[in-house]
Amino acid sequence: MVSDLIRIRSADLGYSRRATLRGVDLTIRTGQFIGIVGPNGAGKTTLLKAILGLLPALSGAVERGAEVTIGYVPQRDTMELLYPLTVTDIVLMGRYGSLGAVRRPGRSEVKAARAALEDAGIVGLADRRYAGLSGGQKQRVLIARALISQPLLLILDEPTNGMDLPAEKAMMDLVRHLHDEHRMTVLMVSHLLNTVLNYADTIALVGDGAVRVGPISEMITEEGLTDLYGIPIRIARLEERIIALAARETAASEVDDTRTGGARQ
Repeated sequence: MVSDLIRIRSADLGYSRRATLRGVDLTIRTGQFIGIVGPNGAGKTTLLKAILGLLPALSGAVERGAEVTIGYVPQRDTMELLYPLTVTDIVLMGRYGSLGAVRRPGRSEVKAARAALEDAGIVGLADRRYAGLSGGQKQRVLIARALISQPLLLILDEPTNGMDLPAEKAMMDLVRHLHDEHRMTVLMVSHLLNTVLNYADTIALVGDGAVRVGPISEMITEEGLTDLYGIPIRIARLEERIIALAARETAASEVDDTRTGGARQ
């Protein structure tokens, strides 16, 4: 059954009473896979903090549905721990909210941690030290930490940052598997436009102080992406993949001609 998990309605979002984004309307519904993209500094982090409940709206409303649980996967650079925690220790952190400050993890928590590790495809790493893992393995550990609470909404912040192509594909295939097979609603922030285009079904374009949301099939146009990023962009299709490419410098005049009906600006 489709339901609204989070609703942002006519919201101005920002800091110190100064709006970075204005008039934001975004609804996250059960079963969606939403990708948030946009240029650096456009407000992606501001939008993410509002969705997580860390940033109140300056005006308008940010509403969360009853009993909505969120599993948040931060950028892994924020988890570069120096002390010798194991993978299981890290995953169990996802249950600290229900355990409290005193109670130690019991059999049920350890069982839940193993199940989360299985879902993330890394049960064999349970006793390894987190600090000694590869970047891709660490990212899967953080996903397992989010999964242990059995969230309705999985939010990932730059999950493939710094990965090579094979690791990036493996990570995104895992996220897509969680969405398709576990029926998990996914929201992902990424600076990798092509990754979002080929895994998400809905896209939120953040730029020029606004957020535009819709199906990828309707939202992605060469003119729209050129306006968003400020450089000429071409869209190509290779078999079933969509590829957004920065056009060659010599093609910039052609983009201007297309946007102005042939007249030079």
